[in-house]
Amino acid sequence: MIEETRRRLGEVPAEVVVTNHVMGLYELAAIHLGGASPDLRQAALAIDALACLVEGLGDRIGPDAATMRDALANIRLAFVQIKSSNP
Repeated sequence: MIEETRRRLGEVPAEVVVTNHVMGLYELAAIHLGGASPDLRQAALAIDALACLVEGLGDRIGPDAATMRDALANIRLAFVQIKSSNP
């Protein structure tokens, strides 16, 4: 079973896998920013990890690089807005 999973994953372009991880980090940050009492520390960690991938890899992410940059900018903006409204 593990070998089958590895084989299938090996058939997927790395750009697709990395983009999926980027979006997972975006969602994780959004989850920590949501709700009645946002967890800013956890959200910041997810956003920083997201930034490492998006900014570190740049256009190497593939055709979705611009979308990933926009997602990073949007979640950063949301973080700042939520942080300023939750002193």
